[in-house]
Amino acid sequence: MAISFKDLGEREILALAVSLEEEDGRIYAQFADGLSKNFPATARVFTRMQEEEAGHRRRLLDQYRLRFGDHLPLIRRTDVKGFTNPKPFWLTSTLSLDAVRKAAAVMEFETTRFYEAAAQRTTDVGTRKLLDDLAEVERQHTHLAENLEEKGISQSERAEEDEAQRRLFVLQIVQPGLAGLMDGSVSTLAPIFAAAFATHNTHQTLLVGLAASVGAGISMGFAEALSDDGALSGRGHPWLRGSICGLMTALGGLGHSLPFIASSFGFAFGLAVCVVFVELLVIAWIRHSYMDTPLLSAAFQVIVGGVLVFIAGVLIGAS
Repeated sequence: MAISFKDLGEREILALAVSLEEEDGRIYAQFADGLSKNFPATARVFTRMQEEEAGHRRRLLDQYRLRFGDHLPLIRRTDVKGFTNPKPFWLTSTLSLDAVRKAAAVMEFETTRFYEAAAQRTTDVGTRKLLDDLAEVERQHTHLAENLEEKGISQSERAEEDEAQRRLFVLQIVQPGLAGLMDGSVSTLAPIFAAAFATHNTHQTLLVGLAASVGAGISMGFAEALSDDGALSGRGHPWLRGSICGLMTALGGLGHSLPFIASSFGFAFGLAVCVVFVELLVIAWIRHSYMDTPLLSAAFQVIVGGVLVFIAGVLIGAS
């Protein structure tokens, strides 16, 4: 069981401080390694922070040996109440820049609070001065982690990293989501409106729409997840992409299926047509915003494709 901080003696406090600096240093090294490919400027900042943490650890070890000798008790943050235990996302292959900054800021804030509390419980003048000095350094690290774009990174480097982050967002989130939304919105038009014109029954049409949407979502999700493991393409975890693609596919089909909940066929059909028009405009806007496709060109391509599939469904259902 974790023990209370107030039950630690000065020997244990110094040993814990050594452990914290070592752990933080390793995490910063992991940040630097994970960010080096896409965000080299920020990676260099974390490398410097890792080197500083190593220097802090040496100072703490020197102070510990001076007072208590060479034997260092094994005590970690998980052994003491009050420390957070975050999920180690830094062990994943792809790191989010914003998540890394937030995690670093939380780590440094927590370490600052520890040094402030530790200094208050220390009677030795030299140890208290060391802990106070380290608390001030950690406060500076907290500010640096929160404002990496202001310190240690030039404006041009920051612009390059923002563009790299945008490219990763497009690769890992927008592209699979857009593929799913296009498939769900367009490919389900034919079976849904064919069923509508064949039966003129809103309940039957709703069932066809739900089946087509859910089935397409499952199919597209697995197809996207199994198509690329992301190791070489940088497109991220395959099951995350698959989940996004599958959900957006189902959503695209459900959008113009749900209006058939209404009992009036004419009202349901008119509402479904309006929903389809909105879906196609959203797809065109996403292509324009993230794929650098001219808005008119994107709208023309998407609307023409959607209209053709819609007409095919109506003709088949009416035949």
